[in-house]
This record gives sequence, structure tokens and C-alpha cells, in this order.
Amino acid sequence: MKYTPWFIRGIVILLILIVALTSCNKEENEARITIGEVTRSVFYAPEYVAAAQGFFAEEGLEVDIQTTAGGDKTMAALLAGSVDIALVGAETSIYVYQQGAEDPVINFAQLTQTDGTFLFARNAQDSFDWEQLKQSVFLGQRKGGMPQMAGEFVLNKHGINPSSDLELIQNVDFANIASAFASGTGDYVQLFEPQASIFEQEGRGKVVASFGTESGHLPYTVFMTKQSYLNENKELVQKFTNALHKAQLWVDSHTAEEIAEVIKPFFKDIDPAILTSSVSRYKEQGTYATDPIIDEQEWNNLLDVMTAAGELKQKVELNTIVDSTFAEQAKALAP
Repeated sequence: MKYTPWFIRGIVILLILIVALTSCNKEENEARITIGEVTRSVFYAPEYVAAAQGFFAEEGLEVDIQTTAGGDKTMAALLAGSVDIALVGAETSIYVYQQGAEDPVINFAQLTQTDGTFLFARNAQDSFDWEQLKQSVFLGQRKGGMPQMAGEFVLNKHGINPSSDLELIQNVDFANIASAFASGTGDYVQLFEPQASIFEQEGRGKVVASFGTESGHLPYTVFMTKQSYLNENKELVQKFTNALHKAQLWVDSHTAEEIAEVIKPFFKDIDPAILTSSVSRYKEQGTYATDPIIDEQEWNNLLDVMTAAGELKQKVELNTIVDSTFAEQAKALAP
């Protein structure tokens, strides 16, 4: 059978159109978001649930989670544009705002609502009293970071002056704090999970108190992005927030064992029993936010913590660098 030139040209044009339309659909269906998380921790379980349970995929999102150790490094990555969204303490957005940024960083969805660190004692006594910290060596966190500020807030609450009542060490990089304590530095240290449970299992000491319980509700870890990104990608950010809220509700309604099983791929080197106990600790103290809304009481508590640490130049009102519209809509859409 002979094909005329016009027929062949028609087939070629049709194939070109099909390829072009397929490429367009592929681009539309593959909305990619890169997250920079401040650390890899069970503290962020709902984030991993959103990925593992397919909640991001249900919203048509392909999410790449990168760990950028430390709040300063995470914020630098966001400002440089190497990540689209940062998961980090809300205080970092305040620091950027205080520096007069032309493109401020906006908090749009809360992940955790308490501090995630635990007070770990190398030589724990049968019963714990905060007075035992006096004259001890305390391996602290980075100055101006949320763990350190919340830690100092709690110490002051219990009548302990961090600068005079104990020896405070703050020259260890965030990523190396656990290894520094393991090598013998400090009598006490602030640890996130699962590191605290791992150290307990290894016989290096014991968790004696929770900074999360002691410091109250805070927008401790928040998803944030630059105002320019938010303006240009509102639909994308809404889909992201919807997926996050689905994960928050899932975490709230499932057991520590079920959550640990789902997030296990993100913690391949962690004993499943440790993973479960870590999730359980956070669930028991209400660490995981059940919705992504940052409320005024939480925000004001954050400002109080920063003021006590001497890190707040002036009061920053909630609506200045918090956009709750995405979180509110996500909550309204929830069943």
C-alpha cells in the first residue's frame, strides 16, 4: 500500500502534537518541591508519613526531602534557592525579618507544637530535681537556636541561671553534639529522639526530663518559604499543606507502633523498638501538631522565649510573617 506525501506529513505532525501534549501533561502532573529539613528526626514523623503514605502523591506532588544540618544552614539553603521549602524553627524567619529582608520568609504550616529535646543525664540519680544541674557541665545547643533558647527558658523557670549556675558549652556544631557527649563531654545534654533512646539503650545515661513538656506550646518546627515563592506557587503550597494535614490526622489516629512501621524507611539504621519508643515519647507529650495552624498563643510564647534569650529586637506580630490561609483551608477540607 502506497502512502502519499501529504498522508505521511499528517502522521508526522500528529505524532509531534501527541509528544508535545504528553510532555505538557507530564510537567503538570509532576509538581516538584524540594524540602530542606533541619535534621533527620522522629520529631518530624508527620512529614515522613505524608511521603510514605502517599499523601503528597495524592495532591500531585513529587517531594524531595533533603537534610541540611542546623537551622542556619537550612535557612541559608532556602534563601539561596537550593530548597523551595524549609522545615525549621520559626525563630529563623524572625531573624531574617529583623535583618530587613526584601523577600521575607513566611511561615505557612506548623509541624510540631512543643520542643523536641529531652534532658539527658550521664549519671542519673534515682530521683531527678532541676537543682542537680547546678555546678554541672551542660552541653548546650547553638546560641540563638530554638533548642538552646527553649532550654534556657526552662532552666530559668526552675531558678537556674545558665550563665552562672552551670558550665555551658556552646561551641559544638549541631550535627556533632551527640558524638561529643558520647566521647565524654558534659554531664547533661539536650537530645532529640531517637538519639536519646539510643543512648539509653547503650547505657550512656538516662532521660530525666522533657523540655517540650516544660516549655509549653510553641511553633517549634514550621514549614516556611520565601514570600516570592509563596506568591508564585500558591496552588502548590496549598496542595502541600493539604497533604501535611492528612498526615497529621493519620499520626494522631494511629499508634506509635503503626507510625514507626510507616516511617521505618527513613530510619533504616534504627532498631524498630527504638523507633517505636521515640514516637511514643513524642505522642505522649503532644509534640505533633494535629493541624498546621500557628495560633497567636503559641506565637506569643515563642516571642517570650526569644525575649528571655535576648534574641528578639522588637515584637513581631503573628500576621507579619505568618500566613495561615493555607493551613486554615487545609483544615476546612479535612473530613
